[in-house]
Amino acid sequence: MKVRLESTTKVVELIINGHAVPARIWEGITDNGIACHAYITRIAVSYTLEAKEFERDLQEQRRPSALIEAIPTRLVI
Repeated sequence: MKVRLESTTKVVELIINGHAVPARIWEGITDNGIACHAYITRIAVSYTLEAKEFERDLQEQRRPSALIEAIPTRLVI
């Protein structure tokens, strides 16, 4: 499966095994046109690559859709 994701400004707190972990919500769509969202807690590139462009692009965020905006800011998993 391939998914194209876009970073949003929405950040939630996931409670995992009693620990709070911040996660940014990314919204996307699959190659088959199915809308989805992902809770991203970490993202990185190989340390052998030049990461300045990646870091600059990572700062780009859009406003979340109304559906994503309605997700509570604290989730227990």
